[in-house]
Amino acid sequence: MSSIGKLMKQASRIQQQIEKTQSELANRTVEATSGGGAVKAVASCDGLLKSIKIDPAAVNPADAQLLEDLVLTAANNALAQAKEISNTEMGKVTSGFSLPGL
Repeated sequence: MSSIGKLMKQASRIQQQIEKTQSELANRTVEATSGGGAVKAVASCDGLLKSIKIDPAAVNPADAQLLEDLVLTAANNALAQAKEISNTEMGKVTSGFSLPGL
């Protein structure tokens, strides 16, 4: 088999692994909390927020800014964890290859 043929076969195999990994990441979730658990954010490892739960005790109309900060912190932490997992898993698939956009 020519080296071009081997390269094409390897590229096809890597593409299948990438698609499988992306699918698995979309189904894998991470959870982050803030305010001692007053706010919980769940994100999938493909970078989407899945849910935000707020403890009713954290809802104080006189201090909406605090609740907004707690939600933002929990959401950003969940998304950061999801991105880290995604980068790690995709790095395993593409290790040794320099593929633009991955």
